[in-house]
Amino acid sequence: MKRRTFLKSSAAATAGTIVVPTIIPSHVLGKTAPSNKIRIGQIGFGRIASTHDLPETLKNDAAIAVAVADLDIKRAHIGKAWIENFYSDRGKPGYVNVDVYQDYRELLLDDSIDAVIISTPDHWHAQPAIEAALKGKDIYLQKPASLTIREGRQLSDTINRTGRIFQQGSQQRGTSPWPQFHRACELVRNGRIGELEKIEIGLPGDPPGEDEPPMPVPANLNYEMWLGSTPLQYYTEKRVHPQEDFSRPGWLRCEQFGAGMITGWGAHHVDTAHWAMGTEYTGPVEVEAEAVFPGSGLWDVHGDFMVHARYANGVHMQISGDFPNGVKFYGTEGWIFVSRGDEVVTSSDPARPDTELKALDASNPKILESEIGPDEIHLYEAPEQHLDWLNAIRSRRDPVAPAEVGHRSCSACLVSHIAMKLDGKLHWDPQFERFIDNDRANAMVSRPQRHPYGTDYILRTP
Repeated sequence: MKRRTFLKSSAAATAGTIVVPTIIPSHVLGKTAPSNKIRIGQIGFGRIASTHDLPETLKNDAAIAVAVADLDIKRAHIGKAWIENFYSDRGKPGYVNVDVYQDYRELLLDDSIDAVIISTPDHWHAQPAIEAALKGKDIYLQKPASLTIREGRQLSDTINRTGRIFQQGSQQRGTSPWPQFHRACELVRNGRIGELEKIEIGLPGDPPGEDEPPMPVPANLNYEMWLGSTPLQYYTEKRVHPQEDFSRPGWLRCEQFGAGMITGWGAHHVDTAHWAMGTEYTGPVEVEAEAVFPGSGLWDVHGDFMVHARYANGVHMQISGDFPNGVKFYGTEGWIFVSRGDEVVTSSDPARPDTELKALDASNPKILESEIGPDEIHLYEAPEQHLDWLNAIRSRRDPVAPAEVGHRSCSACLVSHIAMKLDGKLHWDPQFERFIDNDRANAMVSRPQRHPYGTDYILRTP
């Protein structure tokens, strides 16, 4: 199958180590007054921040949102109003006065802010998270962890060096709202379907788009900085986000800013597969893929695709839009399927093509009734992902999806994306995060970068 050539890049440099103390600020230890809560700065305010990240965080009494930053200053002011209305609707008018920034770096200079939530486009994930860690902030980061494997490694290493509390937005790990993922992974880990042999992961796809004409850059948007480290391109609204609402943004379908559904949904489902396999700190050793990419148009992420990956434990993982949205584990003694919500999907088993699968299903219902004994593997039971992060800030212990786990889930997806671009089987070394004897593939572990603020740039971390 014809595959397009991906961008090549140079390696990133590293400098000396900076140590940031992990002393808990005194205002974190109280209970009720605004000054005694975990003070949150929101970086990026759009669809995800307004419907997921902020509502789920602020419903917990431990946190208070005190600042918003967005390169679209109109959105930052909408975020300020949203937060202040959130408290007003709960009988607390005037409870907090939210600061507004267009440049997140100014927000990070506020020493009274303990932690940040980063709900930005994929190409603006690693950089602000690294800078936040270096400023002593704890971090909640939307998935995927990074635009490239190299950035993800830099992010994880920086979090480890600085000792900050980091939670990846992998909400399928929480016992709320979808406890079935925890249950499925625990059953697989404890051999309820025998020896694990194969995993099928079903992801939705993205359709291509038409060519879009250049448009004037809105006065409220710092577009050059919004492009970040990616190449300069003319502005058109469908490349960025809608100006009049918070509907699904166009950047999700531009390969310049992400890899498409392989990381968009894949970061969730591959993470679930890793959790069930116990491979959260490694990755595949072989990967081969094929994919269809649009030949024209603004929206150019992959369409139909199939990935075959093999792990060192011998498990064969297949990822494709041909499977039902979810994760299906096949063992020597049966299978378990898991997906979100109460949805029912159609089986991908050719022998049972019309079979309906529940959000948690198995080849034998008795598998799902099995009790996990006291001497068996018990996976960490996290509450809802944002609450787990707040609890971890209090206790200074790792939450359920720390930086390295988030990076490994993302990097497995990015290795698959690289395989979509190249013919043949790729051999990946998950320890050193390099392809074996394949310079062309290794060139894709990173991308050419320009400075987010306008000059040639290579991301540097301590």
